Amino acid sequence: MNFCENVLNQIRFVLDTITAITDQLKEEDLKFRSTEKKHSVGELLEHMAMICLADLRISQGLSIEEMEKFYSEHSYKTIPEIKAAIAENYGILKEAYLGLSVKELNERITSYWGVSYSRFEWLLEILAHLSHHRGQLHAILVHCLHKDPGVPLFE
Repeated sequence: MNFCENVLNQIRFVLDTITAITDQLKEEDLKFRSTEKKHSVGELLEHMAMICLADLRISQGLSIEEMEKFYSEHSYKTIPEIKAAIAENYGILKEAYLGLSVKELNERITSYWGVSYSRFEWLLEILAHLSHHRGQLHAILVHCLHKDPGVPLFE
């Protein structure tokens, strides 16, 4: 297994745990907002469902205008839509990264806000991004909704 496959395996695990947590939710849980002016549970899940594809696009150097268009064209409001998007967008990310050469993985790409990483570092950033929001979701469910999903977050 190469480095990208190892990172993709970890991303898949995080996504599998997000899906397992989502399986325990009801549609009405998606409306819960733990803090005013912050994402609701549904908005947070929608954001997580987009991360693989959105962050892939960022890692490809898309402009702010292109990303705004991307976000306006992607919306996942129900649990089935969220789960389908998680699986589909991971598949797109995996296919894109497994097709890259070592030279391409080392190529530096600058985001529209000015951060510059190698393509491999962007993949690590996707893993960190998903893990961060999974932790937020878990904390909201446990501490605000008093619903411990009982899903192990680490192997």
